[in-house]
Amino acid sequence: METPIEIDFQGMDVNPMMREAIVDRIAMLEERFGRITAGRIVVIGPGSHHQTGGVYQIHIRLALPNGREVNIAKTPTNDERHADPSYAINDAFKRARRRLQDHARKLQGKVKTHEPEPSGTVTQIDAGGEFGFITTPDEREIYFHRNSVLNDGFSRLSIGTRVTFAEEQGEKGLQASTVRLPGKHSLR
Repeated sequence: METPIEIDFQGMDVNPMMREAIVDRIAMLEERFGRITAGRIVVIGPGSHHQTGGVYQIHIRLALPNGREVNIAKTPTNDERHADPSYAINDAFKRARRRLQDHARKLQGKVKTHEPEPSGTVTQIDAGGEFGFITTPDEREIYFHRNSVLNDGFSRLSIGTRVTFAEEQGEKGLQASTVRLPGKHSLR
């Protein structure tokens, strides 16, 4: 660490055991995730703030290279387990570890991205009202059954209606397992 860690005890006397536990956890984080350039840990004793009652609050601010930061400031006020200083420290550093893992994943390009649902236009509807076909922008034709249209929306479909859908391989080719009308995002 470029700058020594700053540990500030508020509303309580300096506790050497808590200080040692914090220094150990900072060292573990730095060993696992790389360089931490600076850090400030604030330990607020129980009862020093009227809204938190008898729980410890642990605030963590870690500075990382390239101007990145990890800030853990919110302590659950209704969680009685935070009355135990060891638990409060472990919980705060567990949350800091998760944030550092998120930073590491972003740097490695391992962040999940969600593909948007495919969309298309209803181009055919069976005269008997049991099925239809969706044509995608790349001219693929996707079969769908009335039961795959969410929110009993089959009766609201007409030729030219834009829809989104989930695609799967059926017995006779591609089919839509879920068809959603615009603005209808709830589950079945």
